[in-house]
Amino acid sequence: MSAFRSPVPPPSGQPETVELLAVLGDSADVSMVEKMLTDAGLDVALTAAASVDEAVHRVTRRTHCILVDLSGPEGDRLTGLRRMLAVSGTAAVIVLTGVDDVSLGIRALAAGAEDYLVKREIDGPLLARAVRYGIERRRADENERRLVEARLTAAENARLERGLLPVPLIDDPSLTHHTRYRPGRSRALVGGDFYDTVQTADGTVHLVIGDVSGHGPDEAALGTQLRMAWRTLVLAGHAGERLLGTLDTVLGHERRDDETFTTLCMVTIAPSRRAARMHLAGHPAPLLFTGRGPDTRVSALPDHAHGPALGLVPGADWPATEVELGEAWSLLLYTDGLIEGFAGDGSSDRLGTEGLVELARAASGRGMIGRALLDDLVSGVERLNGDALTDDLAVLLLSHR
Repeated sequence: MSAFRSPVPPPSGQPETVELLAVLGDSADVSMVEKMLTDAGLDVALTAAASVDEAVHRVTRRTHCILVDLSGPEGDRLTGLRRMLAVSGTAAVIVLTGVDDVSLGIRALAAGAEDYLVKREIDGPLLARAVRYGIERRRADENERRLVEARLTAAENARLERGLLPVPLIDDPSLTHHTRYRPGRSRALVGGDFYDTVQTADGTVHLVIGDVSGHGPDEAALGTQLRMAWRTLVLAGHAGERLLGTLDTVLGHERRDDETFTTLCMVTIAPSRRAARMHLAGHPAPLLFTGRGPDTRVSALPDHAHGPALGLVPGADWPATEVELGEAWSLLLYTDGLIEGFAGDGSSDRLGTEGLVELARAASGRGMIGRALLDDLVSGVERLNGDALTDDLAVLLLSHR
């Protein structure tokens, strides 16, 4: 009768050829299963195993379905099934038995099997459908498990990220604060770049942005340590070269490699909001936006007064640059991930600070401010680069209006 049934089409996304492992003690049962499935139109690559002991060594990552005979002694039936489930991986497990025992079937399903079939009640199409649907159920269960894991991981990552990336400590309503942060490593939460903003009791606002050399998890951890050390020192009343000297000492103690260094830009904004003091430690100078609307002017702050990156020169000096800000202004601090992409038009030249200034002028001319300005700059840099940026990226924009 089964020869006159219609073939069973594979559900969408399933393999055309099913890799089936049949754990059947009787070779006649193996032949019966293979003939049933072939007659039902199911393309099967069948591997036979006479026992569970043999089968556990025949399961591979390509196995789609495992057919297990539970016709053994009463005490061994579920023991063998559990052993197969333990090594099944993503394969569906279907129980086939000559024992017409509903309670055994229920226990097999509770143990993790996808289906339970009695030999004398099945034909080819029924067995083929059980195999196909068992694979589909196993696939759905696996996808659901991965989705749950992804959601849990995302929630955990969000909590972790909130702990690693700082919340600015600012209570001045005349200031607005925006950031963009993206690690270069795939699936990483943080990279070696770091930033922070702290307003102290006297009204002074302190900004920092830094870049630890390298791109691994050790550099990311070091960046977080330096950022936390900087915030602690600022809140303790340290500033300027004294602060940088202490950070240099922290870096020397915490880095795992004597070759690791950190570039850094630190800006201290006076309570009047009209002047600032900048320290550069081997880091690109910030951009200063002054004025409002279409009259906004954009320029890079002077970088002639600077010191070496932290971790390179013991006892180094980091001279200060005094900056006049004016009434309405924005300061854009960034790491070199924003300017090391290509300059566009197939050029092998890097964008550099001058190229970033041109992009910033164009964005300001279109009325971009705040978060929109940061988004426009990052997308513009990537457009010129011809691809996504691969280095860690941190950008901090503080505006006074």
